[in-house]
Amino acid sequence: METIEIKKDVKKIGVISDLHIPVRANNIPEKVVELFRGTGLILNAGDSIDEKTLEELEKIAETISVQGNMDSDKLKKTLPEKLIIKIGKFKIGLIHGRTEPKTIIDYVTGQFNEKLDCIIFGHSHHALNEIKDNILLFNPGSPTDTVFTDMNSIGILELNDKIKGKIIKL
Repeated sequence: METIEIKKDVKKIGVISDLHIPVRANNIPEKVVELFRGTGLILNAGDSIDEKTLEELEKIAETISVQGNMDSDKLKKTLPEKLIIKIGKFKIGLIHGRTEPKTIIDYVTGQFNEKLDCIIFGHSHHALNEIKDNILLFNPGSPTDTVFTDMNSIGILELNDKIKGKIIKL
């Protein structure tokens, strides 16, 4: 499995998934752009749908993305299904997810053989910020789509002595 090592000192990470642009929105919501300014990195757990969305995220901060099940054929050919991102002493798994919401945690945790500090995933649109077996399971929800949930949201990870996640309702 591909591992990307981030050499720069990153303390704040924007986390996003399930943008579904241009299907659910025309653009990245301005509130997301505001909240992600000043982050050292954006981690995108898929379903951006359009490569222009990734270009827009890159304008805010360096962005690492994986493919989602609804992404364009071009994105599915160019983006990996899953990655490990190493930032300082932390290892973060990044994956979209491809199963029903009730089984998604078992699915995403089963996709990584390495000891991780955090697994970021999407697909269910349900925001989650929970520690299980010493791993932070983090789903930022969707900033544009409420088909499976009653709120739009994104996430922020803060890296200090530990990884701490925060879900931000939009």
